[in-house]
Amino acid sequence: MPVKSSRQFSRASRLAGTVSSAILLIGLAACQTSGPSDITGSLGDKAESSATSADPRRDLDTYRERVRANPKDADAALQYAKGLRATGQRAQAVAVLEQATLAQPGNKALIAGYGRALADNGNFQQAFEVLGRAHTPEDPDWRILSAQGAALDQLDRHEEARQYYASALKIVPDEPSVLSNLGLSYLLAKDLPKAEDALRRARERAPGDMRVRTNLAVVIGLQGRQSEAETIMKADLPPQEGAANVAALKKLLARKEAGRADTDKIPVASSRRAD
Repeated sequence: MPVKSSRQFSRASRLAGTVSSAILLIGLAACQTSGPSDITGSLGDKAESSATSADPRRDLDTYRERVRANPKDADAALQYAKGLRATGQRAQAVAVLEQATLAQPGNKALIAGYGRALADNGNFQQAFEVLGRAHTPEDPDWRILSAQGAALDQLDRHEEARQYYASALKIVPDEPSVLSNLGLSYLLAKDLPKAEDALRRARERAPGDMRVRTNLAVVIGLQGRQSEAETIMKADLPPQEGAANVAALKKLLARKEAGRADTDKIPVASSRRAD
């Protein structure tokens, strides 16, 4: 492999730094998302396994009334908060789950959901602390470990974050959502070769996960291999969808190279992979 020049490394490092906010919106990967705006940590929906509606946004009024009628209805609180997040009402979702956890302080699913909502709302330090209460060292949950790592990455504590990913991978070796978070951790630390390696492993395990594919394409694009990145973005997709993804990738890379501070996200499809 050819050695990069100091100019190339500087360019890649600058781009990695400016792109970090946008990529983390894609990369706090859960096993399932409700759409492009979902930035959950790696809890997936297992923590909300009682979900019954395919689209919680449709049932906001129903769940709101259920929570008002019975503040200890954990299922309703989780679904209500999920619907609030899906409609961009993240601060309200935090408030709903905060009250629910006060009513049932020992409910691990509620605590996990509360930590997830805090992370969605940008309260990363508090999210990390709350998520730590959602499982125990004797009974660790790999999804929560990965979500804690993602929160630490948001706090620029990348080496600590990787310890959590390593612990998660001991439980579920080669789990793509954890590998994706690990890759993004290396991206934020400006170690693009290691980021690429982790994301390639993630893609091998989940070739249909568009978020993993997008993260890999971005990391490759940041290293100046834009043609390869575009090929990854459009592989196995209908021409129109592939072209749209490539256009979005070009737009993101161009904006970051120009140094513009924005938080645009590539409009990737949500994963349908089961937990």
